[in-house]
Amino acid sequence: MIENLSRNTGKTLEQWIGIVQKESLAKHGDIIRYLKEKHGMTHGYANLVAHRARGSNAGSVENKDGLIDRQYQGKEQFKPLYDKLLSEILKFGKDIEVAPKNAYVSLRRNKQFATLQPASKTRFEIGINLKGQEPVGKLEAEKPNSMCSHKIKIAGISEVDREVLDWIKKAYDHAN
Repeated sequence: MIENLSRNTGKTLEQWIGIVQKESLAKHGDIIRYLKEKHGMTHGYANLVAHRARGSNAGSVENKDGLIDRQYQGKEQFKPLYDKLLSEILKFGKDIEVAPKNAYVSLRRNKQFATLQPASKTRFEIGINLKGQEPVGKLEAEKPNSMCSHKIKIAGISEVDREVLDWIKKAYDHAN
């Protein structure tokens, strides 16, 4: 993605980080909005630059487990759900990159296929990338220009069923 950023925008990641830092934007969402509105950047590239500029991407922290621990502070009931999902997802193949961010965990193959996020104290969200897929069953359409095309909302570990895992597997298969 970093190579494509430079190829598609004409600027390196380091140049984009410099541009963002000159703007003194503190919030992740403000950086994304700025890059999309002022520079016509896609959400994916804007998100990449925002994470790197703020040092909030998994590669910018020494303790990646610390990012996950912080995600579940005050939402500890969802940690076993996350562990179960991750355990099942890792069975799909050995080519899965687990990339913790500040608020969620990105699951990548050749591209991101899903995200896992304790969204609130009562809701866990699974982001799914399946462009063109009609929302069916537990699969809901996501807002336009979101990082994922769909989401699945669940409230507890008992809702991690075959349907949920099949949607994630389908996204994994399409991310090759």
